[in-house]
Amino acid sequence: MDTAAVERLIESGIEGAEATVTQPRGEDDDHLAAVVVAPAFEDETIVDQHQSVYDALGEHMTTDIHALELKTYTPEEYAAEE
Repeated sequence: MDTAAVERLIESGIEGAEATVTQPRGEDDDHLAAVVVAPAFEDETIVDQHQSVYDALGEHMTTDIHALELKTYTPEEYAAEE
């Protein structure tokens, strides 16, 4: 699945989300990595944050996406990482 399409799905499924999706193993590999920053993650556990992303991706997680390395942050957490 195209990385831009995955970004769009995440961003449309989570209010205020900004997603960056890459193919860390190269374009010939179907493993994806996503960094998702969203105010909606405030006061959610990591498990709940990741579930929100999986929910946004829906059936694509079982049909089009082979593997997804996922990092989620609130905007404040992400700013502290930089």
